[in-house]
Formats: sequence, C-alpha cells, structure tokens
Amino acid sequence: MTVKELYRALCAQIPAELSMPWDNDGLQLCPDPDREVKKVLCTLDITYKAAKKAVELGCDAIFSHHPLVFNPIKSLVAGEGKGDALLLLAKNGISTMSFHTRYDALEGGMNDILAAKLGIDECVTFGPAGEEIGRIGEICECTCEELAEKVKKTLGAPFVLLSAGDINTVRKVAVCGGDGKDFIKPAAKCGADILITGRASYNSAIEAQEYDIALIECGHFYSEVICVDDFARRIESLGIKAETYKEAEIKAI
Repeated sequence: MTVKELYRALCAQIPAELSMPWDNDGLQLCPDPDREVKKVLCTLDITYKAAKKAVELGCDAIFSHHPLVFNPIKSLVAGEGKGDALLLLAKNGISTMSFHTRYDALEGGMNDILAAKLGIDECVTFGPAGEEIGRIGEICECTCEELAEKVKKTLGAPFVLLSAGDINTVRKVAVCGGDGKDFIKPAAKCGADILITGRASYNSAIEAQEYDIALIECGHFYSEVICVDDFARRIESLGIKAETYKEAEIKAI
C-alpha cells in the first residue's frame, strides 16, 4: 500500500467531511505519495522527538491526531520552530497525516473512547452550533471528588483540576477531549452536572460555576493520548505494522 492509498483508506474510515471548518488536518507532508508503506508511527503530536523515533524505527509515515502544521509557516529553518521536525521527515521521505477534529467527531473516535473509558453510558453528541463533537451521558451518581479521582486514575494523569462550586454530586456527565472551554456552556444547556475536558482557562473554570456546572481538567495530553492505540489498530487492520509513541512533552514536576 502506498502513502496516497493509505491516506485514502484512512479517510474512508475517518471522513474529511467531519472536520471543523477552521481545522487544518489531512495529508500534510508527503515527499513521495507512491512510497510503499510498511510501518507507521502512531502518535498524538508530531514533535521533533516523535520525528526522530519514526526515523529510528524505519517508519514510512506518521499517523497523528494533532496536525503537524496548523498555522501558516513563513519560513523553514533548522533550529527554529517546526523546522527541525519538518526537515528531518522530508530528508527521510517520511509522510505525515493528521486526523484532528474529524476524529473527535467520529462515531467510535476520540470522545466516544474517552466516554467509554470513564464508564459514561448512553452517550449523545453535543457542542456549540456546528461543532457537536462532544459526548454527554450518565454515570452512577457520585461526588465530584470521587469522579475526579476516577478520571485521574483511569487516564493516568499526575493530577486533575476540579472546579465544582456548590455542586456536590453528579450523574449527567459531558466529555470533550483536548481544549474544551467552548463546550462548558453547551454542556450546561444540555443539563450536564459536570464537564470533563483536557484543559480550560482559569476564567472559564470560574465562569462554569455561573452556569451551574462543575468542571474537571485532566490535562490535554492525558485526555487525548488514548487515541494512539486506536490509531495503531486501524493501521494494523490494513495489513501494515504500527508503532506507537506516547511520550508526554509537557510534564508535571
């Protein structure tokens, strides 16, 4: 299977039509679309360390969640910004393909996996108008602290942040992996008692209390690195060897 054939096969599973209009994912670096793909590195982010790992492992492509290039690049210089990663990958003929918000929105994708890991049942979609990529469902009633501890343990996060105000117990739970501050108000409107996300701002956490909804922040990385094993499964289902890279580039000290 060539690079272009692999990308086409993955798009059949994770359609581009699901991406948000502002997103920038897809086949982003492709030195040779006809290169045969025998091994793929699956990762959350394409950092320089991830790029080096792909070279070391002899990978032909990288399958990531976060786009290698999101904002326009005005220059490509070694030692500056994404220059080292891009130049290293191009030099070694390694292509990159990212499936970002389309994977968040996908049935069976990021937010369904997150909800399932946390034991949230009978989920439905929710979100800001046109961006209904979050999931909302129910758990057995518990305290905010108990749920926060479960999230921390289940996702392997070093810590979580809980903003609960006067809310003591929760049952209806909303989830949105990554940066979910824009999902606080929609979750509250859907009747959620609490929103679990990767990261929100301090002001958003305080504002959540004004909408009478609690908030758990477990870390952007920990809320989304769960996708890597599913990426590997998808690659291997196509008869290609998959390697995984799950190193957190931002760590709690």
